[in-house]
Amino acid sequence: MPTFEPSLQAARALLAQVQPDAYARTRNALDGAVTYLSPYITHGYLSLRDVYCAVHALHPLDAKHKFVFELGWRAYYRHVWAHLGQGIHQSLHPGLLPDVAYRTDMPQDVLEARTGIAAIDQAVRELYATGYLHNHARMWLASYLVHLRKVHWHQAAQWMLAHLLDGDVASNHLSWQWVAGTGSSKPYLFNADNVAKYAPAQWHSPGTVIDTSYEALDLLARSDTAVQHRIGSWRAHAGVAQPALTETPPGALWSVPDASLVTDRAVYLLHPWSLGAMPQGLGPDVVLIGVGFSDCHLQTPWSANRWGFVTDGLLSRTPQLWWGSVQDIAQCLQGARSVGWQPEAHADNALASLKALLQAGQAPPAVTAQSRPRLFEPVEPYCESFAKWWRYTKIVP
Repeated sequence: MPTFEPSLQAARALLAQVQPDAYARTRNALDGAVTYLSPYITHGYLSLRDVYCAVHALHPLDAKHKFVFELGWRAYYRHVWAHLGQGIHQSLHPGLLPDVAYRTDMPQDVLEARTGIAAIDQAVRELYATGYLHNHARMWLASYLVHLRKVHWHQAAQWMLAHLLDGDVASNHLSWQWVAGTGSSKPYLFNADNVAKYAPAQWHSPGTVIDTSYEALDLLARSDTAVQHRIGSWRAHAGVAQPALTETPPGALWSVPDASLVTDRAVYLLHPWSLGAMPQGLGPDVVLIGVGFSDCHLQTPWSANRWGFVTDGLLSRTPQLWWGSVQDIAQCLQGARSVGWQPEAHADNALASLKALLQAGQAPPAVTAQSRPRLFEPVEPYCESFAKWWRYTKIVP
């Protein structure tokens, strides 16, 4: 597994190694040919179009290739988010049990990776240590929490989002809904045989509650009683402490906004989801400012791993990192000649408010937004299924 250096060079190095046919054959295995590109896509080093074009140039891709489908799923989840907005934080339709049947706190033994189920404890430990988790392991962890421990999918999704370097609200929350059965036609279940098929030996979980049939697991999922564990041949670890989560970045590396740096200058803002964005048409004297909007993190604290990835990525572009409210940042930008940025759904509300505040000033700076290139054609009607969305869209030439 890579160390996820926050740089465009690291992103391009991983991109050059992608083998789409091997990915299609082995992606379900924890040691399969996965790409590890997701943190770089989430935080703006790569667009879906960048990924597709680079891979297609070396390995011509049919539109129905599994690799293209996976890019499509990410775009589809953004489609759902664009249409439903905050609605993706609620169950899209009823699941196996009413929402009130699920607990709204995380079990302590899960947070400390000491359930005694190897597949679960290994997943939690890896998530904490690396800020990354293979998609199959994410599904196992989600299924266990929702269907066996009766944790509401949203509570657990928010917890995972805080630790993931690639944490994308749309992909994360809608994937949890797919597992929970509130965003799919049936819940996702897994057992010890499935783990043994796709994971290394240290993940295997014989003799535990998941070492049973799918019929038995379905009955457990439909019961409103959380399971009791049966620790078998795999001995539980002593446990680990959950890394602290915080709504603010490391203070020593960020400062309050400083108007003197931008007065009568062309300014380009780099935010946590646009680490690789390049200003266009603003001239060689453009001032790069890394900004963190406190408004964006009131409900989404991050781990030190994720704050570190973002902070280091911004510092590699500019030494000027501002942390503050949208209003404070807007006030300091009023004297700029122009202000540009890359739009991104995670920061859309903050950026829309920033634009409105800037334009309401007595001598408003010119404001420009430079979007990432699209891979798939936008679909105007809301599509409740990926299959329907796929029929409407196509790859942009």
